[in-house]
Amino acid sequence: MAEEETQQRTVTIDGTEYKIDEMSENARQQLINLRVADQEIERLNRQLAITRTARQAYARALQGELGESQ
Repeated sequence: MAEEETQQRTVTIDGTEYKIDEMSENARQQLINLRVADQEIERLNRQLAITRTARQAYARALQGELGESQ
């Protein structure tokens, strides 16, 4: 019978590696919360980039309008 290799899931926090399976339930929940917060930050950063691009386009359009009206 072949032996199955079990990979230990780990997370590194401040340079220290922790085995997720050995963390308390509360610690695992906090890790999930941290990951959700990181995902939300990434989503907001993408949204901010889109908004900044739109703002630049609006500013260029305004400059064009102001230049035409003079």
